[in-house]
Amino acid sequence: MDYQALAALLFPDVTETPEEIEARFPQRNLPEGAVVTRMAPSPTGFVHLGNLVQGMISERMAHQSGGVLFLRVEDTDAKREVPGAVEVLIDSLKFYHIQFDEGATIDGDKGAYGPYRQRQRAAIYHVFAKKLVSEGKAYPCFCTEEELSAIREKQEANKETTGYYGTYAIWRDRSLADIQAQLTAGNPWVLRFRSEGSIENQFKFDDLVKGKLTITENNVDHVLLKSDGIPTYHFAHAVDDHLMRTTHVVRGDEWLPSLPFHIQLFQALGFKLPKYVHIGPLMKMDGNSKRKLSKRKDPELALTYYKAEGFPIASMREYLMTVLNSNFEDWRRANPDADIDSFKFSPKKLNPAGSLFDYAKLVDVSKNVISRMDADTVYGLLVAWAKEFDPDFAAKLEADPEYAKKILAIGRGGKKPRKDLAVWKDAKPYMGLFYDEYLEDAVFDEKFSKDLVANVLNRFLDSYDPADDSGVWFDKVKAITEAVGFTTDMKAYKANPTAYPGTVADVSTMIRLAVTGKTNSPDLYTVMQLLGAERTEQRIRSTIARLG
Repeated sequence: MDYQALAALLFPDVTETPEEIEARFPQRNLPEGAVVTRMAPSPTGFVHLGNLVQGMISERMAHQSGGVLFLRVEDTDAKREVPGAVEVLIDSLKFYHIQFDEGATIDGDKGAYGPYRQRQRAAIYHVFAKKLVSEGKAYPCFCTEEELSAIREKQEANKETTGYYGTYAIWRDRSLADIQAQLTAGNPWVLRFRSEGSIENQFKFDDLVKGKLTITENNVDHVLLKSDGIPTYHFAHAVDDHLMRTTHVVRGDEWLPSLPFHIQLFQALGFKLPKYVHIGPLMKMDGNSKRKLSKRKDPELALTYYKAEGFPIASMREYLMTVLNSNFEDWRRANPDADIDSFKFSPKKLNPAGSLFDYAKLVDVSKNVISRMDADTVYGLLVAWAKEFDPDFAAKLEADPEYAKKILAIGRGGKKPRKDLAVWKDAKPYMGLFYDEYLEDAVFDEKFSKDLVANVLNRFLDSYDPADDSGVWFDKVKAITEAVGFTTDMKAYKANPTAYPGTVADVSTMIRLAVTGKTNSPDLYTVMQLLGAERTEQRIRSTIARLG
């Protein structure tokens, strides 16, 4: 076979050489040890937690080494592409502070190594495809779908591995005349890789997460270019990662079965193989067993879920770092106020088998994160969330920002701050008692008569003075307690509960319910100070009236 003639026959319009392409994408001028990595998702419209995990790993590896993180859109599979998905993807990753140094953006490409959308790079792939054909490393295949189905059926009947290889690779060694005849007839073709591998051979490979792996060689003649001239993922990613000077590839371990072919392809093209970081899946407990998070079963897989619930970005990043690096929590305890980006992330500390996603722990982490924020920060983030997901509540917050901030400042700061909020969705139930429109009607414990409750509330109104400090205020509550026959001695009550009809805690709860509609609320004295005397008294009078 005259491979040069075959290459000219298949790619008559390709005049650029690999050397000329290489010159357009020179080596990057970066410090020693700098990591160049990428996110290269397909625009399917579904941005999930795994994308964020991959983004955080890639971003940390690149930026803490003085390297580069770029975004490449792998849109070679037109059947899976969803209109507007690229914009959704870019916005979602930007929202979670995955900062790209270059790559695809909503307004186009940014950077000297583009285009960053693979369908726009078809001419580049053809140059390297022609090179492989000219070296006898790739060939055209004119098999129809019917022929490929027949091959697969025969292999299954013979209990053989399915695929296009060995004697089943019927176009592998066809003559130039046969190929010419098919081209003349206008028949479609795909370009296949000519594999020299054997499944009888194995070799060692070092993955940065999985460690030393034993790899079986690839013997399948995989497709490089589809019949429309667009490359498969396998071919495109090899060419792109080389030309974009990628040093590390971070991807899910579902790509491990393709690794033998990818190694083979890089070698055939004469490219230096990047280092691979194959990360395990995110899993969850399902009964007593673990399983992968599922798009179909688990709404919490989608990033949109966390945004709608109102998890702060900082909470998501904080929790995911505890999942990704086992030493992060120790570091955080030693550095409670440090910026998360000052933590030295290491891919070698990733769990090779994948990580367990614990929603309850995420909630707990988020409570801690929000509790450390000042009231101004909480207000700004809460309003931004509410504008999108609860406009009525946002309007209330914006109508009197100072009032809202005073509410959010209750119990904030100090060594043991309140942890009422885990997500912004919690804020309205928590803050609702301060807004008359959201106030819930009080429901009192049935063991206390309505007359008794009304008596307590009337006595409180008679003694209430908004000028009292908290000590005087509580002394008056204790006086009411004793006046209605309850006790202020909690030890005595615990020792002999039947001796008293109730305690100062019960009296406080009656007042709390009348003022807030809740049995649990922030410090009642502080709540009353914020509401003011007029609103406090009005709420208590309304409650007495309802008691009848």
